Amino acid sequence: MRKVEPNGVETLPQVVVDVPAGPPGCRGALVERARLQWRRCDGGDPAALAQEFLAAHGLPLHDLTRPAAAHTATGACGAALYLSAAAGALLAGAPAAAPEPAPALPDLAVVVYDHGPTRAASPRPPSPWWLGEWTESWTPRQHADAVDAVRAAIGRGDVYQTNLVGHAAARYTGDPLPALSRLGALPGARYGGVLTGDGWAIGCASPETLVEVTDGQLTTRPIKGTRPATTAGRAELLASAKERAEHIMIVDLERNDLARVARTGSVHVDELFAVRRWCDLWQAESTVRAAVADGLGLADLLRATCPGGSVTGAPKLAALTQISALEPVGRGASMGALGWVAPGRVDLGLTIRTAAADGDTMHTWAGGGITWDSDPTAEVAEAAAKTAPIRATLAGR
Repeated sequence: MRKVEPNGVETLPQVVVDVPAGPPGCRGALVERARLQWRRCDGGDPAALAQEFLAAHGLPLHDLTRPAAAHTATGACGAALYLSAAAGALLAGAPAAAPEPAPALPDLAVVVYDHGPTRAASPRPPSPWWLGEWTESWTPRQHADAVDAVRAAIGRGDVYQTNLVGHAAARYTGDPLPALSRLGALPGARYGGVLTGDGWAIGCASPETLVEVTDGQLTTRPIKGTRPATTAGRAELLASAKERAEHIMIVDLERNDLARVARTGSVHVDELFAVRRWCDLWQAESTVRAAVADGLGLADLLRATCPGGSVTGAPKLAALTQISALEPVGRGASMGALGWVAPGRVDLGLTIRTAAADGDTMHTWAGGGITWDSDPTAEVAEAAAKTAPIRATLAGR
């Protein structure tokens, strides 16, 4: 476990605090007070470590039913919280995944912010931004073969659905933070923002809520089902029996996850298979809500909801076991959680549509849910369509 103080530790340039889901009125007036970074090799329970660290710095989240304190301009504002897919798999009891392609990234980062005057960034001459060609972690043929392997597992009854994710890397020169910051402006990026650390940075353009807690209410918004954002694409998505079955399977999984930490009988679906737009894609989203169980703390909430069901599959543990066997590299910054926490408030996005920089390499990830009716060629094309806006934005187009 590493505790990293804020002064002078970041090798990447400082930016105005722009953490996904951070209080909009405070983003320009926050200073970092304390930081916890953790990796799987450090041992221990990342959910418990996060809750303990926050409490030690004046942000108790051991009882999420307590009303939020009045927001003041003094003292701690809240904290950024990032949890990797690998850390979520550990919480779920899944086997270790393939080696991480971006080893500088932590598996847990908790950054506590105070209100105060922002420190001016050290003046640096502008450096030309260059992003090289992308190298995929698997070929289209290997991706398609993995889809067939999932379909075979479904046929055997091992799983009902598994989400497969591919990775790509590109060398860069220059400052990666402006490129990563641009992701937050993409249309539909509900969790747009950046988080930086010592030699690493994450940029997020996610539309998906992993879990939100406000006023004693739990909310998750799983997304499953994708088509081009055209009139024909919308009609095709709404009419697709395959996409609807895949979606409802994940909604049921999310209902079960929330039921573990909700008041008995309070889980309900507010909206089912609503079509929303992200960049040039239509996606199907549902809203599941529940009342927070008495005494629920952040650690138990993370154990119940991580990793998100829409990026694992069902049953979750069986899908994670298959993912660890099929995906050639780890999921890094993607398919985890990133957002803002404070007493009485949790708002974590699922890190789909996410990129990360470490050293001189930029990383992206994309994938989709595989069911018995999946067509391997179509799944490969869908993953490419999801990552295309991310790569174009990073390149400055």
